[in-house]
Amino acid sequence: MTDTDVSVTKEPAGTVRRGGGDPATRGRTTIADGVVEKIAALAARDVVGVHAMGSGSRTFGAVRDRVPGGKPPVTRGVKAEVGEKQTALDLEIVVDYGVAIADVAHAVRENVIAAVERMTGLEVVEVNIAVGDVKLPEEEDEETEPRIQ
Repeated sequence: MTDTDVSVTKEPAGTVRRGGGDPATRGRTTIADGVVEKIAALAARDVVGVHAMGSGSRTFGAVRDRVPGGKPPVTRGVKAEVGEKQTALDLEIVVDYGVAIADVAHAVRENVIAAVERMTGLEVVEVNIAVGDVKLPEEEDEETEPRIQ
């Protein structure tokens, strides 16, 4: 073959070629803030030492959660800003008494980054963690059976 020879492959009869190029480049995928928030919340809850997500005002949250049909939102305590290729997260957690807060925060950060990047393909540029409360052993757990049904 010389430089001017062209090889042509014949398509089977009835084959229709549509578009061209890599299918991954045909269109956009957008990911809602709430999707990233759910992934981050679930990943943070998986860390030992994280008692709950959300603000230190657990009493108000416990009352709200006991209202019939008032399920606690999965994303409570998580705020995400999602761009086309990157995301940044703010988390507020309640830790169990006796845990090393710095170690828990480090583990939460690692778990959240791994889960969000793996599931979304977005680069996590930062995960800010605020510890809003400590769950003491003698405190009543907010996830007890509701008084009303």
